[in-house]
Amino acid sequence: MSKNEYLPRLIDEKVTKYLEAFGAVCIEGPKWCGKTETSLHHSKSVFYVGSPAGNFSNKKLAQMDPSLVLKGDTPRLIDEWQEVPSLWDAVRFASDKSKKKGQFILAGSSTPNRKGVVHSGAGRIARLRMRPMSLFEMGFSTGDVSLQGLFCNIYPSVLTGEIDLGKIIRHIVRGGWPGSLDIDDSLASLLPEQYLDAIITNDINRVDERKRDITKMQLLLRSLARNESTTVSNNTLKKDIKVNDDTDIHEDTISDYLSVFERLFLLDNQKPYGPHFRSSLRVKQAEKRHFSDPSLACALMGATEESLLGDMETLGFLFEALCERDLKIYAEANDAKLFHYQDYHDNEIDAVIEMKDGTWGAFEIELGAHQIDDAAVNLLRMKSLMESNPKAKPPKVVCVICGLSNAAYLREDGVYVVPITALTK
Repeated sequence: MSKNEYLPRLIDEKVTKYLEAFGAVCIEGPKWCGKTETSLHHSKSVFYVGSPAGNFSNKKLAQMDPSLVLKGDTPRLIDEWQEVPSLWDAVRFASDKSKKKGQFILAGSSTPNRKGVVHSGAGRIARLRMRPMSLFEMGFSTGDVSLQGLFCNIYPSVLTGEIDLGKIIRHIVRGGWPGSLDIDDSLASLLPEQYLDAIITNDINRVDERKRDITKMQLLLRSLARNESTTVSNNTLKKDIKVNDDTDIHEDTISDYLSVFERLFLLDNQKPYGPHFRSSLRVKQAEKRHFSDPSLACALMGATEESLLGDMETLGFLFEALCERDLKIYAEANDAKLFHYQDYHDNEIDAVIEMKDGTWGAFEIELGAHQIDDAAVNLLRMKSLMESNPKAKPPKVVCVICGLSNAAYLREDGVYVVPITALTK
C-alpha cells in the first residue's frame, strides 16, 4: 500500500506526537491489523527484517551487526524487529547517542522474551498498541457522537436511521482487519480463520524455544471463544475444556499458553476498575476475557451470520466484544483507558472509561433498543451508589451503547444513548 492509498487510522495522531517527543516509537499489535502500513505512512525509509530475499539475508545482517540496519533516512522503520531482539538495544543506543527525536519506528506482532535485550528503552522508546480497525475507521460509524465530547458535556441529538441487525453481525464475523475491507461478505470469515492457523502453526513456535501441545492450545482457544466477554477464571477454563472436549489440561499449562497468546497480541483483555472505590465494596480483580477482535471468537466457534441469528445469547457477548474493541480504540486516542467494574455484591458496569484527569464514565452495552431502559436503571443505580460513598468518585458520564437504536439522545433521567454506529473518538 502506497502512502497515497493510505487509509487514515485513529492512532496516527499519537504516532506523530510520540515521534516529536521520543527518539523512537514501537508500534505493536496483532498480525494483519495495519501496523506496517501505518508505520510506512510515518517513515522515510524502511528495513524489513523478515524479508525472504537473499535467503533471509536481512535477518542475518541484523543478527551480525544491528547498527548497520539503522542507517537510512529518518524516521526509519524497522519492521518485525522482534525477529532480532538485539535491535531494540541498538535503537535505544542510537537514539541516546544522537539525542534527536523521531529517529526510528519499530513495528512488531509479538513480544520477544528478554533474552538479548539489555535495556528497557524507558525514556528513549515509546510503546503504542495498535488494534484492528474500529467501525468508524472502516466507515460503518458516522462519527456523529464523540467520546471526548461526552466528557465535555456535549450530548448531540442525532437521528442515525434504522440499523440492520444482519449488518452488525457481518461486522462481528468479518472483524476489523484492513485486508478484508474489499472482500465479499461470503469470503470475509476466511481471514480470521487463516489468522488463527498462522498463529498456531507458525508464530507460536517462534515466540521462544519451548515446545507446546498444539492440540491443547487449540482447545484452550475454543474455550476462550466460548467465554468471550466474561471474567471466567483459569480453573473455569480448565473445567470447560473437560466438559466440552473431554480433555484434562493443567492450570499451569493454561497460564503458560495464555501468556504466549498475550505475547502474540492474540488476546486483549479488559482490566478491572477499582482504585477510586476503596470502601466496603470489595472489587473483583478479574479481567474480562477478549480476543483482539471478535471475529477470532467467531472463527473458533464456527459462528456464521445465520447461526448467530439463532443464538442471541452468544450474539450479545460478541456484540459486547465488538463495542469494547471500539471503545478501547476511541479511549486510547484520547489518552484514556478502558476498564470494566464488578464487585462481590453483583454490581457490574460493562465498560468504564477513565480520562487522563481522573474523571470517568460508566457505559452499559446492549444490542437491542428494548434493553435500554433496564441498562439505564443499572447505570443510575451505580451512580447513586458511588455518590453515597464518600471515598468514591461518581461517574461524569452515564451512557448506554446500543446496537439497534436509531438515534443518539439524552434521556430525561440524564442517561445518554448512543448507537455504536454513530460513535468515534
